Amino acid sequence: MGTIISLYFVPWPIVIAWIKPLPKTVQEQVDKVSDYGFDGIIVCVNKTGNRTKFYTSGYKNRENRIPTDPNALFKIASVSKLYNAVAIAKLARDGKLSLDKTLSDYLPELKDRIEYSDKITVRMLVKHRSGIPNFTDTYMYWATPKETENEQLALVLDKPANFKPDADYEYSNTNYLLLSKIMNRVLGYNKFEYIQKEILNPLNLKHTFGSIQDVNIDDVMSGYYVGYDKDLKTENIGSILATAEDLSKFIRALNDGSVFRDKKEQEIYSSIYKYEHTGLIPGYQTIAKYHKDIDAVVIQFTNTVNFEGYNWNMSELMYNRIIRILRKKN
Repeated sequence: MGTIISLYFVPWPIVIAWIKPLPKTVQEQVDKVSDYGFDGIIVCVNKTGNRTKFYTSGYKNRENRIPTDPNALFKIASVSKLYNAVAIAKLARDGKLSLDKTLSDYLPELKDRIEYSDKITVRMLVKHRSGIPNFTDTYMYWATPKETENEQLALVLDKPANFKPDADYEYSNTNYLLLSKIMNRVLGYNKFEYIQKEILNPLNLKHTFGSIQDVNIDDVMSGYYVGYDKDLKTENIGSILATAEDLSKFIRALNDGSVFRDKKEQEIYSSIYKYEHTGLIPGYQTIAKYHKDIDAVVIQFTNTVNFEGYNWNMSELMYNRIIRILRKKN
C-alpha cells in the first residue's frame, strides 16, 4: 500500500518527459511544447558575433490560433533585475550613488516604516541580503496584483524583518522596488530612461521597453494561467518587455563585458550581482543564460504558468534538453 501511495505523488509528467529519447534537433524538441503543457514557446540561440537563430512552436495567441512569432514582445519578469543591477553599477562608478549608503540615507521617509532601514545598504538590496519581506509573497498576491510601486510597498511596510541586514540571503522583489525608488530620486527622472540611454541605446536594442503602456499590445505574446481563461498580456505588473533577440544581445553584452564602459564598472557589477537570470510571473516564464562551453546565449520564453504544478520544472527540463542538443551539435 505504501508503494502505491508513493507512486501517486511521483511527478509523472516530468519523469516521462525526462526519460524520452533526446531529439536530434532543437526544433524537434521545441515542437513538443504541448506535451510540456505550454501554449507557445520561443527559443533564441545567440552565437558568436550576435548571430541569432530562432525556434518557435505553439501559439502567440491561442484564442485566435495565431502562431508563435519569434519577434513578439515578452514580459521578462525578474530578468529585469539584471538591467537594474547594471544601472546601479554605472551610477556607482560615476559617484552618483554609493553602494554603502543606507536605505534611510536615500529614502528617509521610510526610516520608521522598514526595520533596520538605517543599516540596510544599497549593496545589500542589490544582493538580496536586506531581510526585507518580499511583497509578492503576501497572501494571495497574484490573485489581485498591485500596479503601482507605492501599493506594492505598502504590503510590507511596518512588517518585521525576516533577518538582520547581511545576516542571510533571501530573494525579495521588494529590494528592487526600493532600488528603483532610489535610482529615480538620485537621477531626478525615471530610471528606465537611464537604462535606455546608458544600456539599450549603446547596444542598439530597440525592442526593449519599460512598461506594457509603452508598446503596441498586439506585439505582445499572450500569457496564460492554467485554469484561468483570460489572456494576461494586458496586465500591468511592472515588468520590462523585450524580444528574445534583444534579450539575447543584452545577456551576451553582460557576459562579454561590452555593456560596461570600463573594467572598474564591470568589477563593481561582478561584486554585486550575477550574469544570468530566470523570470516567472502569471503567464510568462523566461530563462536567460550564457553557456561559455558552446559560446551561446540561449533564451527561452514559455507563455503558460501554473504555480501549483510542475510547470516551472517542465520549462527547465525543456531548456536543459535544448542545451544538451546544442552541445551535441557543437
